[in-house]
Amino acid sequence: MFKLPTALSSRNALITALGVVLIAGTTTVVAQTAPMEPIQWDKRRLEQLDRNVRRIERALTQRNAAGQPVIVETDPETVALQGRVGIMDRRLQDMEATVQRVNGDLERLTFQLDEAARDNAAMGTRLRDAETRMRTMEEAARREAELNAPVSSESPTGDVQRDLLAAARLAASDPAMGERALQTVTLAWPGTPQALEASSRIGDLRVSQGDTQGAMAAYAGALRGWPQTPWAAATTLELAAVLHANDRKTDACTALTDFTRRYAEGAGAPVRARAAQMRTSFACPTPRPAR
Repeated sequence: MFKLPTALSSRNALITALGVVLIAGTTTVVAQTAPMEPIQWDKRRLEQLDRNVRRIERALTQRNAAGQPVIVETDPETVALQGRVGIMDRRLQDMEATVQRVNGDLERLTFQLDEAARDNAAMGTRLRDAETRMRTMEEAARREAELNAPVSSESPTGDVQRDLLAAARLAASDPAMGERALQTVTLAWPGTPQALEASSRIGDLRVSQGDTQGAMAAYAGALRGWPQTPWAAATTLELAAVLHANDRKTDACTALTDFTRRYAEGAGAPVRARAAQMRTSFACPTPRPAR
């Protein structure tokens, strides 16, 4: 609320006051009516506005001179509207601040979720690796237990020939377990031709593993009684080879002599040629012909 001065003010001040009065007086009307078409300010309208401003100026001057000052008050609805706008503005600012906080929380949660996903993936990989290693260790422990367990003397099939064939097939894919199966044949069917052949096959497996000492024992067991079987001639040469490898030259030459006396006549040409080559390599004496 303000009071106009009693003395005549300048035209600019009066026009300003007039504008305030017009705006305050028409606020309610503008709020309740549709927007008016914009005024085209040409020369005629400007002159009319100037005349109206002069009339209002004279009226205000007369009222002030008569002791009746003009008081300009803001429309209550305008004040109330301004208050509501201020409240809405504060609420909007609060909402913006809340949205910013929520966005910040969402960004942190997203980052934490990404970290958790990466941690879970890494943990899953480590868990799978641990499970794989555990299975490998369990398998190794199981196999070690099987290899160290006493060899069974019970026939798995009840037939010596089928036992030997199954053990030979297993030895081709798993030499360690195949040797145990061949040992089972020797224990379950002692003295049989199949048991002697199993001993010969055990000797071959041990040679392939570099165990020439064990191979000597297996070959010697296979040739006990000098069996007349197709594999006996080759096994005799293998026995001579492992004897020589263990610095038992005399025994190796004796084995070659036994080959000549017992198996050379029925052996194939490649086997006889190998025997001759070994005799020369070992510098063995020429065997005496059998009487």
